[in-house]
Amino acid sequence: MRAIVEARRSATSGAARIGAFQPVRGARVVLRLFAIALAPERPGAISKGSGFLRMVAEQVRRDRVWKRRVAAFLGSAVLLAGAASVGPRLLRPNAYASVTSIATRPDFHDPALLARAWALPVAAAYRRRPYEYQSNPSFCGPATVANLLRSLGVDFSQADVLRGTAFQPWFGVLVNGLTLDELADLMRRRLDRPVHVVRDLTLPAFRDLMKGGNDPDKRLVVNFHRGPLFGRGAGHFSPILGYLPDADLVFVGDVNGDYRPFLVDSERLWRAVATRNSTSGKTRGLLIVDTTGH
Repeated sequence: MRAIVEARRSATSGAARIGAFQPVRGARVVLRLFAIALAPERPGAISKGSGFLRMVAEQVRRDRVWKRRVAAFLGSAVLLAGAASVGPRLLRPNAYASVTSIATRPDFHDPALLARAWALPVAAAYRRRPYEYQSNPSFCGPATVANLLRSLGVDFSQADVLRGTAFQPWFGVLVNGLTLDELADLMRRRLDRPVHVVRDLTLPAFRDLMKGGNDPDKRLVVNFHRGPLFGRGAGHFSPILGYLPDADLVFVGDVNGDYRPFLVDSERLWRAVATRNSTSGKTRGLLIVDTTGH
């Protein structure tokens, strides 16, 4: 009788031990069995299997170390490239520090004037789809092209604009951005329509061009330096959404979400356009797209 009771106790405690079986221990058992299966079927197979597992673990560890080193190297390369292009700009004294920002002017984001501007034919075409802001500071060019395409009824993201082109970002960043001529080449590839580069305009010629910005068969893109407008910043791209001739205000569809589309007098914008791009050595300007041409 006592033997039966002891046997039952032993079975119960064994079941309890089985119920307490941990997943980690189970994983070890599976790995051990896997090692045994690969090892030769002779005495010492388990120890050889253990050696196999140690070899696999060491290889995995080395692969992880190698991947971390490669990622660190690439990250350092991107940072160095970015520092090479951005560093001199950061160290250079701000030539526009004394400029009063247009953001302080009452017409910059005046609700009544903005309502009039959004009603202009080209601005209305841009407004048919949600306006897209640049995904990072280097993407003003791709964001501008994406919005232009969307105004023509073609849904393109900023990544779509660059896909398959020579302008590929490193870890999501266009290290040197794009010049006016590079953006023109990119737009020609995506639009299959004439894209004209215009530079060195007089103020009257610039105003005449702004009036053409209300033509629904045309799209204008402006390349300007933020300094003459805001007292700080660098080169930038944005679409021209329209022009209010009675107020001499240009409606700039700023793709920077911190600024959003704004109004600026034509002379002030003209001065911001008549600046030199340090990368290309050329003055900034505008791109004119004939949406009906082929």
